[in-house]
Amino acid sequence: MDALSSITLLGLTFDDAPLAQVTAGLLARVPGAPFAYVVTPNADHLVRLRRSPGLLPLYQAAQLRLLDSRFIALAARALGLQHPAVVPGADLAAALLEQLRGARIAVIGMQPPGFAALAARYPANHFMHHAPPGGLLNNPAAFARAREFGCGAQADFTFIALGSPLQEHLAHAIATQGGATGTGLCIGSALDFCAGVLPRAPLWMRRNGLEWLYRLRQEPRRLARRYLRAGPAILRDLLSAAWARKGRRS
Repeated sequence: MDALSSITLLGLTFDDAPLAQVTAGLLARVPGAPFAYVVTPNADHLVRLRRSPGLLPLYQAAQLRLLDSRFIALAARALGLQHPAVVPGADLAAALLEQLRGARIAVIGMQPPGFAALAARYPANHFMHHAPPGGLLNNPAAFARAREFGCGAQADFTFIALGSPLQEHLAHAIATQGGATGTGLCIGSALDFCAGVLPRAPLWMRRNGLEWLYRLRQEPRRLARRYLRAGPAILRDLLSAAWARKGRRS
């Protein structure tokens, strides 16, 4: 797809384009093109990158880096910081699936009932599924099987729904292995929304950067620690960036 403008925020360079432009560009890729992948960092990703900078090459090697956090965008705007367009992974996955017809779609992750619901909701496409075991980063044999599935699927789109940073590790491994085709999307739990397995926050909450609050209410045990850690840390980083910007202007 054509090169997009970019904006650097909190140490990561993001592509800056609205959802419609990103979707059109990915759909326009030549069938059978070499595998390239898309990452959708949110606050949790950026906090992890600050703590583990060794993960940065996984993001830098991606074809697209899209900001998946209206919370970050709204906070950055309030502090006078430039920020890229927000393209949530769930919105991107839904936009692509709604337009695909006759595509080969590989899914790595999801539980079998969720995958069955997804395939039933989009019957015009050919779906393939691989559900790897837990602890994949500590299981070289299982990681290799997931990588080989991604390479051998010869899919138009490969949705890697494993959570971060595992999904970025796997996408990078598929890309560097060679032989894979199409576009990989590191989208976490986005397909559960597309399949109707998980309810999505109301549109007004999404537009106002409050989707995290809705998800926290839905899954408090799984998400409380993540959100309570990432939110304050990101705000501190944005305040530091705004202060540094003010100092440079002075």
